[in-house]
Amino acid sequence: MNIAHPFREGNGRSMRLWLDNLLRAKLGKIVAWNNIDKNEYLNAMKRSPVSTGELKYLLQNNLTDDLSKESFFKGIDVSYYYEGFNTYKTEDLK
Repeated sequence: MNIAHPFREGNGRSMRLWLDNLLRAKLGKIVAWNNIDKNEYLNAMKRSPVSTGELKYLLQNNLTDDLSKESFFKGIDVSYYYEGFNTYKTEDLK
């Protein structure tokens, strides 16, 4: 999905939201993005067109059945952090 999405800006965030929604619907789980180190994740993403094993390992070992709003929005915060944005947190935008 990350390669297929045609826009560079927002590509990773869109992919992570899509993946969480897919996993929620199919498995009743989402990724606990806050448990995945930024550099490990970004390096796994860079290598994923050649080999998906590292990325699969990171994702499979960080699935959670905590489907609360707080957990989902924490994932969005981390998604922005991965891409260098950390001015706002969703919990502050109430």
